[in-house]
Amino acid sequence: MSNYQVNNTNINALISWIEQDLVAIPEIQRPFVWKPSKVRDLLDSLYNDYPVGYIITWQNPDARLKDGTISHGKRILIDGQQRVTAIMAAITGEEIVTKDYSKRKINIAFNPIEETFEVQNPAILKDKKWIPDISKVFEQGFDTFGFINQYCQQNPEITNNKLNEVLQQLTSIRYSSIGVIELAHTLDIEVVTEIFIRINSAGVNLSQADFAMSKISVNDVYGGPLIRKTVDYFCHLIKSPSVYDNIIQNDKDFAETDDFKKIKWLKDYNTNIYEPSYSDLLRVAFSFKFLRGRLSNLVSLLSGRDFETREYKEEIIEDSFKSLHDGVLKFINETNFKRFIMILKSAGVINAKLVRSQNALNFAYALYLLLREKNVQDSIINQVVRKWLVASILTERYSGSPKSMFDFDIKRFEAHENPMEYVEKMEAGELSDAYWENILPANLETW
Repeated sequence: MSNYQVNNTNINALISWIEQDLVAIPEIQRPFVWKPSKVRDLLDSLYNDYPVGYIITWQNPDARLKDGTISHGKRILIDGQQRVTAIMAAITGEEIVTKDYSKRKINIAFNPIEETFEVQNPAILKDKKWIPDISKVFEQGFDTFGFINQYCQQNPEITNNKLNEVLQQLTSIRYSSIGVIELAHTLDIEVVTEIFIRINSAGVNLSQADFAMSKISVNDVYGGPLIRKTVDYFCHLIKSPSVYDNIIQNDKDFAETDDFKKIKWLKDYNTNIYEPSYSDLLRVAFSFKFLRGRLSNLVSLLSGRDFETREYKEEIIEDSFKSLHDGVLKFINETNFKRFIMILKSAGVINAKLVRSQNALNFAYALYLLLREKNVQDSIINQVVRKWLVASILTERYSGSPKSMFDFDIKRFEAHENPMEYVEKMEAGELSDAYWENILPANLETW
């Protein structure tokens, strides 16, 4: 069986699928990144019937419900989101979210006489030759006859018939063809993840964390969008507390949630020691809650995969979302985060530039949260985390293959009743006399 099939659809059908929730556009962690000029160029290509590439969709695996029936997975748009968002913004007038979480419209103007597109600007608004916002032409109930009469009176150089012909070509953009590559729903999650990463490698580099975020955001049954926003907003606020007001203004629903109340402390907090990205946050939360190190496993669990039977079950999806949400809340907890920062400072880390390995910091926080979960005494937690962080930095433990080492170490810390025992075993093996006499001096010479 082929891994995918290639079909064609049109813009109108695509918009209809999205409006009917037949294809889910992930609330991807990145705001809309295209420049308005790129949206303009896309509309120009559609108008001139030029090919605009493919979008790629994947249907979630069918999951078995508790009563034995099958829940058919929703299709997810895993590539082409920027193009689809651009089309929705220009044709339907949908607002887009900017990098600072403010909302704005992208108004694309059209000159029927020259048959050219441009991003709306003050000069265009004063020029009667331009239609300042093409989304008005696509609105249901648009008075084409009345518009043609008014436009031709103001611009006698174009005839009614010619303008009608141009407007028909403009509105026919809705029926422009766009390719759809549909990945087989039987594909293994790891394969889909790899495809997701590869097809995006030519643009913005994406990762397993990006795919995990997409997977999280489209599951509104178990609070996926809430988890995604909590992760996303935390990671932006920790770096730019100034976006706080924009979040309140432009995402009022989220601003009313308990999750938002739990990250409000960031608006008055600054640190240059540990500023996690959404990838860091997901890796830490997943590692300590699921005792695994591979984010591809997170995607599998969120899809309901039973690793023993290789089936997909709804109860696994529910449990996985619940555990992930709890892990995220433990990560963003003000007390947890600030105490961890204090441990870093006590270990001599007073600036992020002093630590070359972000993964060393990530595992240290995962370890801290795991030990808190196990109700280990605070004094022991502080000592264990501090010693493990320094040792892992010295030995570059998470530089080579962090996923497998995260997996290996978190499981062993969970298994040891006394976590200091595992620290001492690592010290004895990795920080022997040979390390201090030979390996460390050699490493210092290369630094």
